Amino acid sequence: MSVQVEKLDKGMARLTIEVDTERFEKAVEAAYQKNKGRISVPGFRKGKAPRKMIEQMYGKTVFYEDAANDLIPQAYEEAYDESGEDIVSSPKIVVTQLEAGKPFIFTADVALKPEVKLGKYKGVKVDAADLTVTDEEVDAEIKREQDSNARIINVDDRAVKDGDMTVLDFEGFVDGVAFEGGKGENHSLTIGSGQFIPGFEEGLIGAELNKEVDVNVTFPEDYQAKELAGKAAVFKCTVKEIKEKQLPDLDDEFASEVSEFDTMAEYKEDVKKKLGERKAEAAKEAKESAVIETIIAEAEMEIPEAMVETQQRQMVDEFAQRIQAQGMSMEQYMQFTGVTMAAMMEQVKTQAMQRIESRLVLEAVAKAEKFEVSDEEFEDEIKVMGEAYQLEPEKVKELLGESGAKQVKEDLCIKKAVEFVVENAKESKPTKSRAKKADKDADKDEKAEKAEKAEKPKRTKKAEKAEKDESAEE
Repeated sequence: MSVQVEKLDKGMARLTIEVDTERFEKAVEAAYQKNKGRISVPGFRKGKAPRKMIEQMYGKTVFYEDAANDLIPQAYEEAYDESGEDIVSSPKIVVTQLEAGKPFIFTADVALKPEVKLGKYKGVKVDAADLTVTDEEVDAEIKREQDSNARIINVDDRAVKDGDMTVLDFEGFVDGVAFEGGKGENHSLTIGSGQFIPGFEEGLIGAELNKEVDVNVTFPEDYQAKELAGKAAVFKCTVKEIKEKQLPDLDDEFASEVSEFDTMAEYKEDVKKKLGERKAEAAKEAKESAVIETIIAEAEMEIPEAMVETQQRQMVDEFAQRIQAQGMSMEQYMQFTGVTMAAMMEQVKTQAMQRIESRLVLEAVAKAEKFEVSDEEFEDEIKVMGEAYQLEPEKVKELLGESGAKQVKEDLCIKKAVEFVVENAKESKPTKSRAKKADKDADKDEKAEKAEKAEKPKRTKKAEKAEKDESAEE
């Protein structure tokens, strides 16, 4: 096998890969052996027809496509190593010669790792975060704890009010005619949650238990069901249950129940301390991001589009793995949400570019500073990985292989580069916008919860109907 490298424009290269005739013939024979059992030839039992008879009947090239498909991944991997190029994208393959008695030739267009011209990366200036914890922030944190410890009690002596948790039946009508998807029974709804279209929840305020009430609404102009968009509707509703939160008093007893402290004063002081720690951690992450963003802005590099596309696909694959862990396939997710693969690729493009630029500039910093990873540092990292996966260090090395071990060392160099540029950065006084950002980032529990919800597909009428149909079939 031979490979020739031709440099193209915009950071691309074309590998021309030639597989000798003998190896191609072996691949054709292997394709015949794999497929002969599925091919019918008059006068022969399935799987017994000679290759020449099949080729005579279906054409001499009948097994060429399978042979090529089997050869290309192997030959490309060999060419990848032989080329000596730093390839950073999936290949785009084109077969250029596929004939009897001749070498098999194909090309692979790939992106090469772009060169990075670093600008200033030592002593870059970033805004310092405001780590002050205010009394309002402490009170808000305690309020969240109070809410999470509230008792849910049934209410039967008053009408619905804002914030109540209700269970209701409803049916919607447009011009006096019921519309599809507008009916629900025993539906749970918290008033003020914004779960329904504007005006619906507000219209339930004042409703009495087990008494039908008309709620008048107008569907938004951009409503997903086009036949309802912008139209006035009446929902006939019956509230069957009303529940409310009963908040505990914020006293010493509450403090002793939700913490290790006996008094509210001690509990408040601990909350303030922990908020400070969270702010400091968030500020550290914000500083790291700001420093890297500044270094990227100072650097010069041309990112090949194919490199970005490969990163986009990797990110979409990561998302697919996450939702699969929740029990949903990518096909189901796209069906229920109406999102296309093209739309998902576009959604992650900016983040894909940021990942690439960050990695490239940090690799350049590591190279400029001549960072290396000692054997001891490598072994320590392998030990950490082994503890995470409950594997012996030698088993981790075995699973990583040579390329995996190289990746671990590169990642450790990147880590050193991050630490270096952050330690050498200069902080100015915090601006109001930066302070607000640190405050927002500090609330990690709330942030994680929002991220988890964002990953879950939104429920649509179509998804709910599919679930009901599936239940009915069972």
